[in-house]
Amino acid sequence: MAYTLFYFPGNANLAPHMALEELGVPYELALLDRAGAEHKSAAYLARNPTGRIPTLLAPHPDGGDETVFETAAILLHLADNHPESGLAPAPGTPGRGRFLTWLFHLTNTIQPEYRVFYYPEQHVTDPAHVADAKATAERRLCEMFALVDRELATRPYIAADQVTVADFLLLMLVRWGRTFTHPPRDLPHVGRLCAELLARPAVQRAFEQEGLAAPFV
Repeated sequence: MAYTLFYFPGNANLAPHMALEELGVPYELALLDRAGAEHKSAAYLARNPTGRIPTLLAPHPDGGDETVFETAAILLHLADNHPESGLAPAPGTPGRGRFLTWLFHLTNTIQPEYRVFYYPEQHVTDPAHVADAKATAERRLCEMFALVDRELATRPYIAADQVTVADFLLLMLVRWGRTFTHPPRDLPHVGRLCAELLARPAVQRAFEQEGLAAPFV
C-alpha cells in the first residue's frame, strides 16, 4: 500500500513531500482545490477537522490506513516508520532530544508566526493595524531565523550531524520568507544549508511535482 498526501502547491505539505521523495516509498499526491475550499469540505474535515493542509493517509500492515495531520507530526511519523532512512535519530539514542527540540521549535515558534505575516487581518480587530501586524511578524521572523543561523554555525544541519526531516521543514519555512525585505536565504549558514538541500534530487523532484518555479527560497 502507498501513502497518500493531500496537498496544495507550496503549502505546508512541501516538507512531507520532500521527505516522501527522500524515503523513496510508494505514495500518491491528492491535489486539493483551495479556490473551491475543498479543504473545508465535509469529506476532508472528516479526516482533518482543522481544515488545514496537509493530511497524510499512512498505510497499516493490516491493510487499513491511519490519518495523520500537522506537518511536524507527519514528518515524525514518516521518519520513525522508516528508521533505516536516518531521517531522525531513533528514540532512546543520542541526539534524539536535540532533534525533537529543533523540530518542535520550527513548528511551534516559527511556523505559527507566518500566519500573522500572511493573514494579518485575522489577528487584529482594527483594520488600520493590519500593516503593522504584518511588519511586526516579518521583524519577529527575521529574529527567529537569525537564531537558527547562529545554531547552524555550530553544525551542518539544524537538528543533527546529518540531514533529518527537520531540515526539510526549515527549507520550507525559508521559502515562505522569500519576499521579505531581508529574506532568510541571505543569512550565511541558512543560505548554505538551503543550497545543499536544493541540490538533493528528492527535493528537486518534490518542487517539480508541485510546479514550484524559481526563486525556490
